[in-house]
Amino acid sequence: MAQRRRIRLRPITAEERAELGQVSRAGGESADRVARAKALLAVADGAAFVAAARAAGRRSGDAVAHLVERFNAEGTAALEPRHGGGPPVRYGLDGRERILREFRRTPDRAEDGTATWSLTTLRRALRRAPDPLPTVSTATILHVLWEAGYGWQADRTWCHTGTAKRRRKGGTVVDVVDPDAAPKKS
Repeated sequence: MAQRRRIRLRPITAEERAELGQVSRAGGESADRVARAKALLAVADGAAFVAAARAAGRRSGDAVAHLVERFNAEGTAALEPRHGGGPPVRYGLDGRERILREFRRTPDRAEDGTATWSLTTLRRALRRAPDPLPTVSTATILHVLWEAGYGWQADRTWCHTGTAKRRRKGGTVVDVVDPDAAPKKS
């Protein structure tokens, strides 16, 4: 049987300890980030991985060992969750930007066959483009648009969420942006 590799936590800087302490006490943080911060602080204070897992409300010492390895390599960025299973992410930042660029282009009635984008017509345009995304799905397009802050409206159009047109006393229509739109979504 193979022997386990010994994993040790690298020395934590004062700034990292302060950030971990702040995250571990924050009520507004996600439970995953708080648990990871608590586990790292417990290991930094000399606890074993199993004891650190229990201190963080978890059961697996192996998961804490993986977290320590990740913290040693990435620093406090190890608190952020990564891809949590399911099919791998096929389109990275370049693909997502390509989808948004095509979405922001006004469709040509003759070429695209539509005056407003639907998921299907956008998928068709992305697959036919000179720099195509040949396997892009409507679900991928939908998630990219949601992440960019767009939503499908009842009048069959896409609208940037968090903005509204208001009629004022002067009769002018002004775009009003909700500054709390992003926090309300999460």
